[in-house]
Amino acid sequence: MSSPSGPRWGRMHEGLGIAAPAARPIRAAKAGMVLSASAEAACGNLVVIDHGDGEATRYGHMSAFGVTEGEVVPIGHVIGRVGTTGRSTGNHLHCEIRIDGVAMDPPYL
Repeated sequence: MSSPSGPRWGRMHEGLGIAAPAARPIRAAKAGMVLSASAEAACGNLVVIDHGDGEATRYGHMSAFGVTEGEVVPIGHVIGRVGTTGRSTGNHLHCEIRIDGVAMDPPYL
């Protein structure tokens, strides 16, 4: 883990930063439906997967997408590649778990 969740630069860092080589495959932690696969300012190229029951995962800073909105993916499916898009200081995966829209601290789930 290169960056834990918690306060960062005057705001909350919701999720974990996991250092990894550029272009390494990123796999879905759980089966679900892709809610979005798009670019945004902070997380860069971001995939959001809905797992049902209010649970969703978010994967950011990708160099490339491996899925499209509306696609249903099984656990372990390659959803993108590690990169450094958005507000990033190097190649890594930003990973979040949200329950009912509230970010959880992934190490404790």
